[in-house]
Amino acid sequence: MTAKNISHLLAEIRSCTVCAEHLDHGTRPIVQANAKARIVIIGQAPGRRVHESGIPWDDPSGKTLRRWLNLTNEQFYDPDIVAIVPMGFCYPGSAKSGDKPPRPECAPLWHERLLAELPTGRLDIIIGSYAQKRYIADRKRTLTETVANWATYLPDQIVLPHPSPRNQHWLTKNPWFETETVPAMQRRIAEFLKSQ
Repeated sequence: MTAKNISHLLAEIRSCTVCAEHLDHGTRPIVQANAKARIVIIGQAPGRRVHESGIPWDDPSGKTLRRWLNLTNEQFYDPDIVAIVPMGFCYPGSAKSGDKPPRPECAPLWHERLLAELPTGRLDIIIGSYAQKRYIADRKRTLTETVANWATYLPDQIVLPHPSPRNQHWLTKNPWFETETVPAMQRRIAEFLKSQ
């Protein structure tokens, strides 16, 4: 893995137009990575605000995520520390309730190549059902059950619900997430940062 390899690959991803005909708002692949990054966030797809700014997780969901992870903006947006690899790199557009699903072409086309350029022994943070379906081999029947079994995926993976404000009802129904999961996850991330 070299900085040159990943730089070329990121340029390829950022110029990708494979899904252009399916994207009402056009292509704007959003990705952050560096060959040194040992924390990898695999989420859903950028929302409208992120599509407009070009900055990953630059919205209320991102603010909640950074609080959950106990990462400063500086840490979160440092590609030497954090790689951000969504299931779909472009904003898929809006549906009746929330955004459309990530485009199915992205992950098969880019993820294996990009993740191969990142360090081994990393910490993968798997957010939401789309990412969990792809990256959690022994996921449970529902997202809630998968997240409730968070401890079984440590030390290499952390599973999270999507931090969208739309999930406030889920957070209210599952108070154990904020009282048990978030503090344990923050401890794991702090240990990981110390070991870098």
